[in-house]
Amino acid sequence: MANAHGYDVSIEWTGNLGTGTNDYRAFSRAHEILAQGKDPIAASADPAFRGDPARWNPEELLVATVAQCHMLWFLHLSANTGVVVVDYTDDAHGVMTMDERGGGGQLTEVTLRPQVTVTEESMIDQANSLHGKIHEVCFIARSVNFPIHHQPQAHVL
Repeated sequence: MANAHGYDVSIEWTGNLGTGTNDYRAFSRAHEILAQGKDPIAASADPAFRGDPARWNPEELLVATVAQCHMLWFLHLSANTGVVVVDYTDDAHGVMTMDERGGGGQLTEVTLRPQVTVTEESMIDQANSLHGKIHEVCFIARSVNFPIHHQPQAHVL
């Protein structure tokens, strides 16, 4: 039997403005994402859906999750192949497409734009090529049903 890992989080709605959900416009979408021993994440809906723009929304968190998993696997594969990474940033972008009925939508793609700094010029090509291998092993990339594009750029310190 394969190993299984469990992940426990709690969601706590904090947006009751006094009358609960008696009207679609009468409540806040504010909530917190909680896990034992961790700081809460202040979250809401996307501002397009009456959410608070100062809080994280589920769509942003999903894009961030894709980018995080990619980065962590990239660092792992870099260490295993002798690519010495000293800096990594990513300005990831996700696209949600609404369905024609207007009641829902889905993320239809995520583009990752990793900027990677390596210690030697000879590592640049290998660093850039590692991004194409991550989809095979990244837990999140293997779990989503939308394409994940990569626009990596590696450079020397």
